[in-house]
Amino acid sequence: MTRALDHLVVAARTLDEGAAWVRERLGADCVPGGKHAKMGTHNRLLSLGPESYLEVIAIDPDAPRPARRRWFELDTEAMQARLAHEPALVHWMERTADLEAELRSYQAKVYIESFTRNGLHWHLALTPDGTFPGGGTLPTLIQWDGAHPCERLPDLEIRLQSLTHGPLAARFSTPLGLRTMP
Repeated sequence: MTRALDHLVVAARTLDEGAAWVRERLGADCVPGGKHAKMGTHNRLLSLGPESYLEVIAIDPDAPRPARRRWFELDTEAMQARLAHEPALVHWMERTADLEAELRSYQAKVYIESFTRNGLHWHLALTPDGTFPGGGTLPTLIQWDGAHPCERLPDLEIRLQSLTHGPLAARFSTPLGLRTMP
């Protein structure tokens, strides 16, 4: 079983706030992603190279509230209080070619949910209560079927140099030099 970094997740109260926060730190603009109807969220994306990207995600104010808790703890009071201060790098996703096989040794209680949008098809290992797997110590696992978002994103020459956990922080090389994201 092989896993690789798929994307980083920046959560925000609004997409505009999240995109401005990323622009301030990395000197680049995110492009529109789309809506996640099942979760009542929407996103913007920024390429980190040919195989990974950064996602800014927020609750979609135009979407009906889902019957379940949204992913990335967006419905929790703690996350909402955190995001009231400013957007934040909150999580990371790892890609696998065989999600079911990978979950046989995964150390968190999850279920597989499938998503489709604009020609993209993917499966996620989600916790039933919308919390981060392993309390935030484990990545969320994703399996793409076919196209990957990076194939559609402009390459702005931003690359992830390092990622550390607890608290989550990342270091990037950009055309503007080295930048960090706490």
